[in-house]
Amino acid sequence: MTPVTSPPLAGRRALVTGAASGIGAAIARRLAADGARVVAVDRDEEGLNRLAGDVAAVEPVPCDLSDLAAVDELPAEVDALVNNAGLQHVAPIPEFDPDRFSLLLRVMLEAPFRLARRALPHMYARGWGRVINVSSVHGLRASPFKSAYVSAKHGLEGLSKVIALEGAPHGVTSNCIDPSYVRTPLVERQIADQARTHGIEPDEVVERVMLAPAAVRRLVEPDEVAELAAVLYGPASASITGASLSMDGGWTAH
Repeated sequence: MTPVTSPPLAGRRALVTGAASGIGAAIARRLAADGARVVAVDRDEEGLNRLAGDVAAVEPVPCDLSDLAAVDELPAEVDALVNNAGLQHVAPIPEFDPDRFSLLLRVMLEAPFRLARRALPHMYARGWGRVINVSSVHGLRASPFKSAYVSAKHGLEGLSKVIALEGAPHGVTSNCIDPSYVRTPLVERQIADQARTHGIEPDEVVERVMLAPAAVRRLVEPDEVAELAAVLYGPASASITGASLSMDGGWTAH
């Protein structure tokens, strides 16, 4: 008789930011399928409620991560933390709105720091924890006109490594996933804008403009990112820490 095994995250609780759609929703679904109770955080309350309606293990918690006081009120007793929420702004540095720059860093760097700062004591006490940071190829490479996004993602890479070094004695790992463009609502809007700007078809935007540095010129699907996240909290994850795992179609192979 084949022994019955428990899901890898049975009895554990996870928190995912940017969970209402795209990568965050895909990871939340995968965490729930692997037995976790999932705190799903996003400012899109309607999207969270749709997710919670589909997945019984999801607890929707609306929150604007740019409000750091609200971030400090989010649940801290979690065993897995997925920092995924992000936004973009494109402008040359002389024209880049300083308030917008600050906003991007709050959401994509300071909020992850605050969430980790509060979650780590719980993880340390349990002797197990997983911090998964959805970074970007732009955490490893720069592009013009994206100063805030590139700065935030580079900072997230460094934060992830510090968490890895501090957390190792306590059974906590911390890693970054570095995808190129993923098929999310944010990216779909960028494709449409670029198509209008360049006067070309959306498929051409992906191949000729957005993914020109990559060898595999297609969008990454959110479920692919969720599958890689599952490796980072699954049975093979104990010795994977401080890593930046590229999912960029060969972009960083140059």
